[in-house]
Amino acid sequence: MKLYCLSGHPTLPCNVLKFKSTTIMLDCGLDTTAALYFLPLPLVHSPRLSKLPGWVSKDGAINLEKELKECSGRVFVDSQPEFCLPEKELLDLSTIDVILISNYHCMMALPYITEHTGFTGTVYATEPTLQIGRLLMEELVTFMERVPKAQAATCWKNKEIQRLLPGPLKDAVDVWSWRKCYSVQEVNSALSKVQLVGYSQKVELFGAVQVTPLSSGYSLGSSNWIIQSHYEKVSYVSGSSLLTTHPQPMEQSSLKNSDVLILTGLTQIPTANPDGMLGEFCSNLSMTIRAGGNVLVPCYSSGVIYDLLECLYQFMDSANLGSTPFYFISPVANSSLEFSQIFAEWLCQNKQSKVYLPEPPFPHAELIQTNKLKHYPSIHGDFSSEFRQPCVVFTGHPSLRFGDVVHFMELWGKSSLNTIIFTEPDFSYLDALAPYQPLAMKCVYCPIDTRLNFHQVSKLLKDIQPLHVVCPEPYTQPPPAQPHRSDLMLELQPPPMSYRRCSVLGLPFRRRYDAIFILFIFTAIMFNII
Repeated sequence: MKLYCLSGHPTLPCNVLKFKSTTIMLDCGLDTTAALYFLPLPLVHSPRLSKLPGWVSKDGAINLEKELKECSGRVFVDSQPEFCLPEKELLDLSTIDVILISNYHCMMALPYITEHTGFTGTVYATEPTLQIGRLLMEELVTFMERVPKAQAATCWKNKEIQRLLPGPLKDAVDVWSWRKCYSVQEVNSALSKVQLVGYSQKVELFGAVQVTPLSSGYSLGSSNWIIQSHYEKVSYVSGSSLLTTHPQPMEQSSLKNSDVLILTGLTQIPTANPDGMLGEFCSNLSMTIRAGGNVLVPCYSSGVIYDLLECLYQFMDSANLGSTPFYFISPVANSSLEFSQIFAEWLCQNKQSKVYLPEPPFPHAELIQTNKLKHYPSIHGDFSSEFRQPCVVFTGHPSLRFGDVVHFMELWGKSSLNTIIFTEPDFSYLDALAPYQPLAMKCVYCPIDTRLNFHQVSKLLKDIQPLHVVCPEPYTQPPPAQPHRSDLMLELQPPPMSYRRCSVLGLPFRRRYDAIFILFIFTAIMFNII
């Protein structure tokens, strides 16, 4: 049994498990942090960005002024943003039999896998994962296609040229694997290969292996997976939460007695408490609104935004700010808000019970009815005529490189009355802000990540007692910035096996029994003697 690691990002995993003659891909996350190396894509013409000087090496030997631009002391690629794909050379991806998806954030690379590798297998996911994943993919495609770039930058990727570039471009990894965004046709084709499953539903793979999704407690429809044969059991735990939020709680008991537990998708901010971050979020938001400023919240169109709206629903009236308008701007804003209300069976018990009263499970339905929350597909059209300030705007993309958020950064960035509050932990907020410097608006970092932290996962592993744990290499050592924090790593006995991008691990199974089938064929021959 072997495990192939195709992704270097622990919270955007892509692994392949070879188990009992089946080849199973575990998630296919897309590393969008590569977009931070590119200039933003403004929705309307930006004189500031259009006048940036091109980059030429100090000795004049390298002239890439058509591809690279200097901005605020850094160099950025002037091209449509690209993303870092899972590794395609480590094994033949056309041999993948099935792909198991944990949550909608971990399926964003699916079209690259299913449409460009000869993949002929089946993808398994829950219905909320499929539908919200579709929304996120369609949103990403829209962001890219509505601001096309005439040129593609490729010369800077040459190894001999890249090593002579200034940082951080010089240190960018695997740049030749970066690709532009897929098309909506590729999204539709990829998602047509998805077969829907429900929690605890057992799916047989070729009579050799059985896979079962379990609630992971992280997001709508998010799953951990049990992969087992007659005598062996592998648990795949990815993007899980023990906190009480809107999804169904995490199912833990079925993870017991695992021979191997593959662990990934832990919190990216283990020292930050989500409740504390929510409190800081509300506090900074109210201070800005009271001072007459606007609040910009770069976010995804699904997930934490539901909890933020619910928190603000309770907070704003108590703070005497009930008249402040909220705007949610995304090409899929309407669908996202509707989906959150109709997937009742995937919600926690408290929210499920509201459906039978009947009441909407999320309070943003009431916010919409009372016109406190308005949603728009973009800044064009109705928004421009109905927009009033001071206000709170939720919009994407959290990287600040594309989407409507770029417009608000250009519009509000010059005033110290305004505040941008970062709640998504996927991107370095300092790197995200780099092409907008110098910036007058206030910046607040309140990352909210409900996934398991190291204390929680250590307790979980003691309870379910897997024989062996396999995890990304960063989980086995303290963070580089805090080398003394041994509590921010996994300390287990036996020590966990670790992997990184392009690793191939032999998993430690001690097979004592196996199931075999013996087929007896009896042939009767009768001789007729005449």
